[in-house]
Amino acid sequence: MEVLLIILVVILILIVGFFIAMYNSLIALKKNAEKAWSDIDVILQKRHDALAKLVETVSSYLTYERTVLERLTQMRTQYMNLPSNDIQSKINLSNQITGAFRYLFAVMENYPQLRSNQNVIQLQQAIMELESQLADAREFYNEAVTLLNTRIQQIPYNIVASIAGIRPMPLYKVPEEEKQDVSTRLQF
Repeated sequence: MEVLLIILVVILILIVGFFIAMYNSLIALKKNAEKAWSDIDVILQKRHDALAKLVETVSSYLTYERTVLERLTQMRTQYMNLPSNDIQSKINLSNQITGAFRYLFAVMENYPQLRSNQNVIQLQQAIMELESQLADAREFYNEAVTLLNTRIQQIPYNIVASIAGIRPMPLYKVPEEEKQDVSTRLQF
């Protein structure tokens, strides 16, 4: 009888240990994905700061594109007011801001005085560098999220994830319109 009890206790300890290991594995994946998102958020914050400087610098030149500048400023403010855990809304708004940047840069090509303004050139270069960093961070984020989301769907991890309340995270997808050439017609 004592041997059977010892065997049951050992089996119970192994099962609990197995579930703890799975839980810890899921938490590590979740934290890695959250860190990847945090890295994106930092880059987006830098981009928003550069955006404010760019809007301020070019506003006196772009009298006919005032709507673009106002819309960029509104989107920046809207992004800053989003809750930090509303990742999908931040992704959507970030994609809109990227499209607005692309449009603004295309329009700016029509203004020779802007193309030669050193401040504008430096801000454009800074924003393009941030966009490059953002692309790398998006790739890392999507990799981390894919690992987490895959693990959450695998048996028996799906049971542990369900019990622990660990939910899938959204991938950072680039909208189809961003994959096309930029038009200089206002599309807001």
